[in-house]
Amino acid sequence: MTTPDDGAARSPRVPFDRIGVAVLRELVESIVTGQFAPGDLLPPEGALSTDFGVSRTVIRESVKRLQEKGMVTVAQGRGTHVNPIASWNLLDPLVLSTLILHDDTLGILDDLSVVREALEAVMAGAAATHRTDAAVAELRDSVVQMRNAIGDPDAFRTADVEFHHSVMRLSQNVLAENIAGSLFDHANESTRYRGVNPEDAYEAAVSEHERVVEAIDVGDAVAAQRAMEEHIRVSWERRRLPSPRASGR
Repeated sequence: MTTPDDGAARSPRVPFDRIGVAVLRELVESIVTGQFAPGDLLPPEGALSTDFGVSRTVIRESVKRLQEKGMVTVAQGRGTHVNPIASWNLLDPLVLSTLILHDDTLGILDDLSVVREALEAVMAGAAATHRTDAAVAELRDSVVQMRNAIGDPDAFRTADVEFHHSVMRLSQNVLAENIAGSLFDHANESTRYRGVNPEDAYEAAVSEHERVVEAIDVGDAVAAQRAMEEHIRVSWERRRLPSPRASGR
């Protein structure tokens, strides 16, 4: 007699291979770009199977993944409806990266910067209360690397990313670190988020990071919070590209 733990009693999970991943990615993109708008019905399983040239099983699994991401609701006998963006799991890596990729108005990146500012400012304040000599030395080393890499954007960005992750770790807030780190890393994959830095932008960024370190070093949580808040806000304002839609192009 089999038991609930017996592997033979369980239905095997359908492998979601590269074809399925490609179908899911295209469906997510179709929803993000508005090809299927909130309230719309997705085409039935058979039609999607024909359109993508894949089996119904692949389509069924893809729609299931969409539902797990909050992008659709499957109602028996009524089809699959697209949900409004407020229902989506915006921290899902595929959803977030697709939103950023197609953020023509920079609205998502503006929102992301505001959330980063709030989270990382609080984390910088917490880092000041948990400061250690070793942690401060690590932060100072990242700033030195940034200063030495002012003529090398890639090396500068690497040191910048390490600085921010170091502050997150020092905050000892694992949940905030997970959320802010995910937002930061996905945003940095976007050329729109990296924007175009004006002259002396790197020098200004180094000075802003130094103010964060100084506040953390003396254990001033309020000053550390304000310094990080200002840095994230002004650095985004500095490099932010004009929105194509806003400029009428």
